[in-house]
Amino acid sequence: MSKPSPYLDSAPLAPGDTVRLIAPSGPTDEESLQRAIAQLESWGLRVVPAEHIRARHPRVKYLAGTDAERRADLVDAWCDPDTDAVIALRGGFGAMRLLDGIDFDLMRRHMLRRDGRPKLLTGSSDITALHQAWEHHLGVATLFCPMVGNDPFKKSTVVPDEVASWLFHPWGGRELGFPVEDVTISTTQDRSSERTAAEETAAREANRPLSRAQTLVPGSAKGRLGGGNLSLIAAGMGSPELIDVRERRERRGPSILMLEDVDEELYRLDNLMVQLVRGGWFTSADAVVLGSWEDCAPVHEVEALMIDYLGGLGIPIVSEMGFGHDPDAPSAPLGVDVTLEAEYGERPRLWVDRAAGQA
Repeated sequence: MSKPSPYLDSAPLAPGDTVRLIAPSGPTDEESLQRAIAQLESWGLRVVPAEHIRARHPRVKYLAGTDAERRADLVDAWCDPDTDAVIALRGGFGAMRLLDGIDFDLMRRHMLRRDGRPKLLTGSSDITALHQAWEHHLGVATLFCPMVGNDPFKKSTVVPDEVASWLFHPWGGRELGFPVEDVTISTTQDRSSERTAAEETAAREANRPLSRAQTLVPGSAKGRLGGGNLSLIAAGMGSPELIDVRERRERRGPSILMLEDVDEELYRLDNLMVQLVRGGWFTSADAVVLGSWEDCAPVHEVEALMIDYLGGLGIPIVSEMGFGHDPDAPSAPLGVDVTLEAEYGERPRLWVDRAAGQA
């Protein structure tokens, strides 16, 4: 079992810290890059863009530079003694292509900041591949969150502040998602019906989107939060990072696993779930938390599919927690212990456990 993250009771970043901005997957444009730098600088951070952040692969248009260039930027950013956090500009595709060439012994020797705490990796979507590698090889907590070079930072009224709140405040005791306090929902309520005035008022007063979270299978659970993008996890089955999934619970303790995806038809999601189930990925799960399914099948069809595969496991399952590609997607710290409470007739609640002795 890895040690609890120091970010349970201390903020990962503070104004004046140095962040390295990298493009380990898809390419960006100059407007998005400059907007991302300006956003990070507005938080008081010192931003160091990677050497090849504007690069383009000479042959493959969906990659930001060659594998060697993107890998070098990632390793240099992580190993720089002045780095406090490594921030992925955007996702796309390509992060998994970098893993086999990384010297993780080197990364481990350079994973601490000058203050002795681990450096922080942030990103989502394709960056799931890096989150999995950091958990397996380095044993450090990471932040699964919207990326500064993507549309949510340009269009959402809540994403920038929500991400900042995870960067500049301790994680322990914090609830995940956009919960609506003291509001219940009937299990038979038609989701297409109008939201109640109480729900709308609570969400508006909290300056956050209205929670759509639903309990599919009730129950409670505690465990280490893991997972991410379904396609990337399925693609990693059998890799060094996921080779031990069947023994994980015995060796590392319970876990709560989250899944999300984007732009996948139902039959593709079905095939991806077959891979995870046959590969044993859910053997360590004490609960499953489903995020967003943007531009996939209708959510009720996705939920039915998930119940087909997971409903017999006897563990809590909740849906529509928003993580992933939702336009207002909330953040989620991976590699930390969390608690899930999910009962019919109530909004499911998921929060980060406090550090021992934390008030």
